[in-house]
Amino acid sequence: MTDERVLVEQRGRLLLIGLNRPDKRNAADLAMLHQLAAAYARLHTDSELRVGVLYAVGDHFTGGLDLADVGPALVAGRVDLVPAGTIDPWGLLTEPVAKPVVMAVQGTCLTLGIELALAADVVVAADSSRFAQLEVARGIVAFGGATVRLPRLGWGDAMRWLLTGDLFDAVEALRIGLVQKVVPHGKQIDAAVEIAERIAAQAPLAVQATLANARLALTDPRVAVERLHPLVAMLARTHDAQQAISGYLSGKPVRFEGN
Repeated sequence: MTDERVLVEQRGRLLLIGLNRPDKRNAADLAMLHQLAAAYARLHTDSELRVGVLYAVGDHFTGGLDLADVGPALVAGRVDLVPAGTIDPWGLLTEPVAKPVVMAVQGTCLTLGIELALAADVVVAADSSRFAQLEVARGIVAFGGATVRLPRLGWGDAMRWLLTGDLFDAVEALRIGLVQKVVPHGKQIDAAVEIAERIAAQAPLAVQATLANARLALTDPRVAVERLHPLVAMLARTHDAQQAISGYLSGKPVRFEGN
């Protein structure tokens, strides 16, 4: 439906999730936030899906929150902007989505757009991309994870962009690690899909285990290390691992089934 705030398309093992409010620079109102959370929940639970690709329709990724729609809720002290029981795209209020998300960015990517990038696993940016974390200019604090995740990329860079609200470009985003690849404008979705397909071709249990252990290492590296050997032992007993080892020894291609 053309009036949907978020477009959702299954493409093989990928779930393409598109912000679809280009006439408003994809500014997120409550309807968009709810639909985005529902799309992430589908990615999380659908066993056929292996990787999500988050993109935006139009010349811009997002102008951030639609303050005309969301502002009254914020003024009233409400920050529960996604329905209970769903997967919030920032992985702060609920468990994070269990599968990787590759994100494609173009044009302006403001406030919650940066936070979506920080919560994604791989980010591809068009060379047209411009970023800013504007909450300090609105009298609030970035509440979608920027204060938690951006300092991990480097304290000085994080504070410069969090505390000034200044605009920075794709080259700077690549330098500080906010994005992992910069491509010509218009090529960002294809590049993101290509990376997502490469991930989807791997053993899904191993991909999810790698993702989960790496996330754990950010908050509790000791426990992450303790879980490594049991994790390897568990995965080694799976059909996918046995097929992969057999395929490696015989030189035959392997198609992973997720078991």
